[in-house]
Amino acid sequence: MTLHAITVLGHDRPGIIAETTGKLAGLGLNLEDSTMTLLRGHFAMMLICAGEAPGADIEAALAPLSEDGRLTVSVREVPAGTAAAGISGTSWVLTVHGADRPGIVSRIVGELAAVGGNVTDLTTRLAGDLYLLVAEVDLPAGVDAAAVEAALAAAGTELGVGVTLRGAEADDL
Repeated sequence: MTLHAITVLGHDRPGIIAETTGKLAGLGLNLEDSTMTLLRGHFAMMLICAGEAPGADIEAALAPLSEDGRLTVSVREVPAGTAAAGISGTSWVLTVHGADRPGIVSRIVGELAAVGGNVTDLTTRLAGDLYLLVAEVDLPAGVDAAAVEAALAAAGTELGVGVTLRGAEADDL
């Protein structure tokens, strides 16, 4: 059994997910993890699939998706032992909102990285001048969450945005 990471990027159109996952199922691959989104008319999808199909067969099966040049598809094998990588600790939900400006994501996630925090999911949206970031974050065991919150609040003040970090409930994730 091998794992493959598959990305599909390009101009959105109906049917991309159905076509992609149908071809993967046809190869006997099991979809284990996925994320899919639409970003200003551009489709972005990442999948982790498990099965016996070699990468060349997966690439051949997905090649028709990119024939018209509107989508780009990539396939790569995920090395053994990386599928469950992560840190043991606690899960948190981070929200940031305020006026848009360059550097918000970099500054905020830099504070998390400084304490060994890992962003496991991140979404941003721009609505007019309002910027919103929502992230799922894992903090290592033993990290002082109050100190992390204080550092994030200070960064938010410098950036002119509001920052909230709260413990994640199982329903949130």
